[in-house]
Amino acid sequence: MAAARAAGRPLVALESTLVAHGMPWPQNLETARAVEAIVRDEGAEPATIAVIDGRIRVGLDDAALERLARGGRAAAKVGRRDLAGSLLGGGLGATTVSGTLACAVLAGIEVFVTGGLGGVHRGAAQSFDVSADLSELARSPVAVVCAGAKSILDLPATLELLETLGVPVVGCGHDEFAAFYCRDSGLPLELRLDDAAAQARYVRLQRRLGLAAAVVFSNPVPAADALPRAEVDGWIAQALDEAQVQGIGGKAVTPFLLARLQVLSGGRSLAANIALVRHNARVGARLARALQAAG
Repeated sequence: MAAARAAGRPLVALESTLVAHGMPWPQNLETARAVEAIVRDEGAEPATIAVIDGRIRVGLDDAALERLARGGRAAAKVGRRDLAGSLLGGGLGATTVSGTLACAVLAGIEVFVTGGLGGVHRGAAQSFDVSADLSELARSPVAVVCAGAKSILDLPATLELLETLGVPVVGCGHDEFAAFYCRDSGLPLELRLDDAAAQARYVRLQRRLGLAAAVVFSNPVPAADALPRAEVDGWIAQALDEAQVQGIGGKAVTPFLLARLQVLSGGRSLAANIALVRHNARVGARLARALQAAG
């Protein structure tokens, strides 16, 4: 990372939970490598973040990427609250959105690319299951490019809580809050900025106003790779029922549901996930360059 900064290349933070927990082997490693290559092709430097042997690593070599990918769910899932414990314990940790955001702020990185945000889980009125991603977004001055929030979540409640927390959500290439595998959520956004220079100006205005929250750029999955909402909702309902029967909760819910959706969709959900992450990487790298140009 020091060499990239010395060369004047803007940095783009990338999470590692997607590598360890979000996709199966070997697609996880292939996607991680492809995303880093896209960021470089767009003139920025990828900074995949993870905990390796008791140290926060900002920027991984290929050997570390492969270690994460092969380790899979054996790697600890590291959010903000888990960082100190993970460092104390050593071993391998894959940072979530909240963990990656916290580390990006420490490293002075302005742009973070991920797949989909965590948020308010379905049935949260009973379970109180709300992702730490949302509170971290409220205090992390980072521009986050994502395909909205994961389809398995309560999207209206997630968007409502982001508003309550003062986190602006800006449409990028679409007028609705993106729904991960699906382009349409039925939830309109108040602001849309498709051009990287305009996005950068918006981020700079947020900072000049002293507003510490992240700016979320909701960038939908490309139309050619999007899945129909009705089908996705059916798969999610079945996967949620299975999770309840098996007593799966907490951190294990999201990886379980994503894995079940891959099976129920015949691999189509994984293909959509790969497509949206690659698309987000391109948009995020262009934003990083525009922010650097904006000064």
